[in-house]
Amino acid sequence: MPETNRWTHPVRARLAGGLPVVAITIVTPNAEMAAWAATLGFHLLWVEMEHSPITLESLRTFVLATRGLPAAVFARVPVNEFWTAKRVLDQGVSGVIFPFTSTVDLAARAVAGCRYPPAGRRGSGAGLASATWPAPGSYYDSADENVITVAVIEDREGLENIDRIAATEGLDVIFIGTSDLSFSLGLRGAQDHPKLQDAIAKIAAAAKCNGKYLGRPAATPEQVREYMTAGFLFFQAGTELGMMTAGARALLDPLGIGGIPASARSLY
Repeated sequence: MPETNRWTHPVRARLAGGLPVVAITIVTPNAEMAAWAATLGFHLLWVEMEHSPITLESLRTFVLATRGLPAAVFARVPVNEFWTAKRVLDQGVSGVIFPFTSTVDLAARAVAGCRYPPAGRRGSGAGLASATWPAPGSYYDSADENVITVAVIEDREGLENIDRIAATEGLDVIFIGTSDLSFSLGLRGAQDHPKLQDAIAKIAAAAKCNGKYLGRPAATPEQVREYMTAGFLFFQAGTELGMMTAGARALLDPLGIGGIPASARSLY
């Protein structure tokens, strides 16, 4: 009989329907914060394990704390390796974000790390993940169909290899790390420089040509709308600390209360 309860990842479904997905970036190892963020309307939590003190133990508590809540849990691993993908997937995340995917070999490694044999090289010890996976039936089959693999292009080498990287079968999202890419191009983080804009256009063209979804950071609704006109659908919004800061400033600044020093505001 045909399977009638087959689960499709809500983020994958939105992307396939041409709808945007917006992630809140989580940088604090606090399950209460993660669970609260998962109720606010974001489509996923971008759990930042490259640039924060978040550990595997914290990540697992996030998965447990957000069960049944609207936002999915994705993890950006600190480095593109089989073992980093395995460790976060076995905690139950449904998407993995791979930084500095600079070569076609690294792109293939990202895909293989997120799939079971024969399609990939993921190990089968997924007891924790299967216990919290939202779909009934076989975890292995559902994970292979639904885990979302995101490659971040954020350096000159990745830019040079983008046509081959974007052609990698099984890669879902090409995400442009615009800040690190700017630094790699010698622009010290500048976002408006024509050299960076040309690089973004080249990456976007390669992704579209190969049927990959496009992602990039977006700090405001105006940016999301602007970038959508260029074909982007996968957006990384700011951190939970940045949003707390913005809320505090909205209240305190009109009252002339000092609040957070200007020197600290740029941190988040």
